[in-house]
Amino acid sequence: MPDYSQPPASTLDPAPPPMRLTSRGSEGHRLDQFLASRLDGISRTRIQRWIAVGAVTVDQALRLPSYRLTGYEQVEVEPQPLDSEQSFLPDPVPLRILYQDDDLVVIDKPAGLVTHPAPGNWRNTLMNGLLYANPRSARLPRAGIVHRLDRDTSGVLVCAQSERAFVSLSEQLSDRSMRRQYLAIVAGTIADRGSIDAPIGRDPHNRLRMAASPPASAKPACTEFLVLARSSTTRPAQSHAALACRLRTGRTHQIRVHLASIGHPLVGDLTYGSGAHGGFERQALHAWRLSLRHPASGNTLTVDCPIPEDLLRLGSELGLALDSLCPPPIDEEP
Repeated sequence: MPDYSQPPASTLDPAPPPMRLTSRGSEGHRLDQFLASRLDGISRTRIQRWIAVGAVTVDQALRLPSYRLTGYEQVEVEPQPLDSEQSFLPDPVPLRILYQDDDLVVIDKPAGLVTHPAPGNWRNTLMNGLLYANPRSARLPRAGIVHRLDRDTSGVLVCAQSERAFVSLSEQLSDRSMRRQYLAIVAGTIADRGSIDAPIGRDPHNRLRMAASPPASAKPACTEFLVLARSSTTRPAQSHAALACRLRTGRTHQIRVHLASIGHPLVGDLTYGSGAHGGFERQALHAWRLSLRHPASGNTLTVDCPIPEDLLRLGSELGLALDSLCPPPIDEEP
């Protein structure tokens, strides 16, 4: 087993591969106890830290250290270097709160803010801000963050503030009953509506990218889109469109990869093909609406997130009146 007691010699060193374990024969055991018995030389405290930073998943979902195994799960562990320990420190990161109660908090994440710590970004993330705002969130994996947005994607993001909320929100993500709708600006003349159903996995030629339909490790992914506005130009090379996108799954970079795969990359996306547009140097993607079942009441909670100023300015430059748009009903078929 590689030595995880010391940080990598260089930030350019490749991350160690994840470890995949099956829980067969460990039914009834706590997750942290199971891993302590399977990972030689790694203390239970260290394992609990890895669970807390979101480096452990059970059947692709985050779980509490106290989660009781059934004996049928696939457990994946991404070993973390020693310097990951600093990620649990609170930082006074400003948080714009859209909704909050004892069970959950819904955040308007600005573009440029990293959601949770990772190599190269161990501090001043959204997770550090949550730990500062609510120290009790330290008992939850990723301080209650159950899903993520890319660093340069803005918008609505829900975080648990209680164990029952963490369990409920994780289950809603897993069974796809939590609905998420995004606003995206793409290049080119795209169909009025459509569904992109293509597996997504790590790009075999570049670990920093994802790719549609790669070999072996791809996971099912489906994105639905509906055109809300088009630019007025008649020249295809200069045309753009504003889309409402709905996720049927939640893969890394899913909307960005899917739209690029059909020849309509997001404006400003430096990774998947469109590149910067004037002074706009992030992908034109905003998490617009989130709908979920409240963990306590069972009632549907839907929260919209205002379109940020930089995206409104971009829309104006491209002839798209984004300030007059409203999210379509989240359960409406595109």
